[in-house]
Amino acid sequence: MDIILAPDVYVNASVALGSPPEHVVRRVLGHSQKHKTTEWVLARVEAMLHALPAFKPDAVEAQMKTIRGLVEIVEADEAGPDDWEKALVAAAKAAGVDRVVTDHPDLADKDEAEGIFFISSDAYMVELTTPPPPPGS
Repeated sequence: MDIILAPDVYVNASVALGSPPEHVVRRVLGHSQKHKTTEWVLARVEAMLHALPAFKPDAVEAQMKTIRGLVEIVEADEAGPDDWEKALVAAAKAAGVDRVVTDHPDLADKDEAEGIFFISSDAYMVELTTPPPPPGS
C-alpha cells in the first residue's frame, strides 16, 4: 500500500464499526503484504485505546496484538507523543510512501508537509472506490 495509517484511524476503526476509518483499515490490512508502520504510531494507538473507558486493559492488549500481527514495523526518526506531523512525516518517509491517512483535527487543513500528503479516511475511501475513467476519455 502507498500510505501510512495515522493512530487516529486505527483507533476510530476499533471503536466505530462501519465507519470510513474502519473500512480503510480493513482494506489496507486485508492484503497479504504487511502494511508498514512505526512504533510511534502503535504507541499512540495503544495510549488512545487505554484512554477510552469502553476499552478494558485486556481488550487493548488483544487489539494491539491483532494490529501488530498485521503490520511491519519500520524505524523512523524520533518524535514526541504530541508531535503528530513530525512523526507521521517520518513514518511515511521510513516506509517509502508519500501519503498519510488521518482524520486528526490538527492535520485536517494541512495538505502537505515535507513532500508527504495528508488525506482523510473519507477521501481515501472515495479514491479506492471510484472507478478509473473509461479508456480514451
